[in-house]
Amino acid sequence: MNVLTLQWQDASQIKIQKIHEKQPSKNPGTIRIGRDPVRCDIVLSHPTVSGLHVEIFFNAQQQRFLMKNLREQNPPLVDGQKLVQGEIPLREGSIIYLGQQLLKVTEISVPGGSTVPPTILTPPQPQATNPPPVPVVQPQVHPNYHQPTPPRQPQPQAAHHPVTPAVQQQPQPQGIYGLQCPRCKKLSSYKNLLLGCQHCGHSLQDALSVLVPPSH
Repeated sequence: MNVLTLQWQDASQIKIQKIHEKQPSKNPGTIRIGRDPVRCDIVLSHPTVSGLHVEIFFNAQQQRFLMKNLREQNPPLVDGQKLVQGEIPLREGSIIYLGQQLLKVTEISVPGGSTVPPTILTPPQPQATNPPPVPVVQPQVHPNYHQPTPPRQPQPQAAHHPVTPAVQQQPQPQGIYGLQCPRCKKLSSYKNLLLGCQHCGHSLQDALSVLVPPSH
């Protein structure tokens, strides 16, 4: 038989109440708790408890005891969780507050109905096998094929080309510029521009610049 045991303190007395799955009650199928002895099966005297506060019943499909709130303005607190609407499962050691009245589930007996084991953590295991994929090796192969890119070597060759014409330009000055005297038609150096022709002494202000080959 499925049984839940409740324990609480009323004034200076500790009270224990067993709730059976199919025990006679004022609301068939559930055990109601509150201050009103007319509507409740378990009557509490604490003034913070509502007249009809909660009910406890056994769910045959889930194979466990559940608690349902019957007073939204004064919701119970079950294991630190406020139950405003709906139902909440009870377990051994559950702490229940109805107002300021504390009740404790000291024992739950559900023969052949332990449906707790469905917590199987096998789904996360395939996720652990997914992280090591084969494509991780492929990106390591691709950079190896791209590494042999030595086309940058011809760049220093471009640097050699400008060096050779620079050497060829140096021998270009083949000759010396001089001043041709308007009178004697002979050449004088640019140093004699203000002194006059070094041959006849004529002024070189109107002389022409002439390129003299090195043989001259």
